Amino acid sequence: MNTTANRLAWEVSEDEFPRLGSPAEKLRFLLRYAVLAPSNHNTQPWLFQVHGNQVELYADRARALRVTDPADRQLVISCGCALFHLRLAMWHFGCTDRTHLMPSPADPDLLARVSLGEEDSATPQQDALFHAILTRRTNRQLFRDDPLPEELKLDLVKAAERESAWLHFADTREQRNAIADLIAEGDRQQWASKRFRLELAAWLHPNDGDARDGIPNSAQNAGDLLSVAGPIVIRTFDLGEGQAAKDRDIAAYSPGLVVLGTDEDEPWAWLCAGQALARLLLRARAGEVWASYLDQPLEVPELRPKVTEAIGRTGHAQIILRLGYGPNVSPTPRRTVDEVLIPSG
Repeated sequence: MNTTANRLAWEVSEDEFPRLGSPAEKLRFLLRYAVLAPSNHNTQPWLFQVHGNQVELYADRARALRVTDPADRQLVISCGCALFHLRLAMWHFGCTDRTHLMPSPADPDLLARVSLGEEDSATPQQDALFHAILTRRTNRQLFRDDPLPEELKLDLVKAAERESAWLHFADTREQRNAIADLIAEGDRQQWASKRFRLELAAWLHPNDGDARDGIPNSAQNAGDLLSVAGPIVIRTFDLGEGQAAKDRDIAAYSPGLVVLGTDEDEPWAWLCAGQALARLLLRARAGEVWASYLDQPLEVPELRPKVTEAIGRTGHAQIILRLGYGPNVSPTPRRTVDEVLIPSG
């Protein structure tokens, strides 16, 4: 991968915070942490507009995944992750936040409005989450068998609840096998679709490319040669059976297999799910735990309700994660703040 393009957004230092600057200058700096949030296929589907001491978060529908995410549910969840990163950065640098979700019924693209609040000191727990931003990654490597500490599992459940979501650990063999089977079936159905394969291939990039979004094939454990050929193979062949077998084993034998959900299934709830996802991912990373996604059944309409049935929960499953300990991985590229800022009129 082109390391210059990859590192530019990730090389942010607290020492650069403009403590004597204007509120707008402070917000533009804090957005450097917001853009490091995770997103589906690393699409980074967010835009921001700064007005004085206030920043507005917009959905960038041009980056929507029309096949995988036709309702923009995952797009809004991704924006919720960026929103939590922004709020967390505010807390770390000594400000409270005033956040309003979906503030304009007339503009569904305006997802949140956040204002700098009063000065306040961050808690040690908030600082720990903040420092995890620069080390959080989606880690697709194999995890070790080491079990997750019970204290960490409880903290992750509480992290989701803090953002009006719920987190369920599939700890019984029956629940794990049921979810693993649904993941495998999701793989088979998605890969059978030519439109799905074309969309996926469009967001995969060669390891030495200059793209500031999408997934470099190195993140999929592909060498440089395969990183060029990979999208061609994906567009051409249905690899569903092989992918299903692989993902089923990964799900069934990961140290942690969790479902993140909400009681409602509306855009405001998706934003809450995104903030919960970001909070729990950072709490996991602060405990040296990695995560990656196994959302395949949630992207197939007839399979999604079967996930909550499998774990005996009411509500709506939003994200499936595997958690565990593994090797370090490099960050995926990011667009810079300048690339996601809407000029203030």
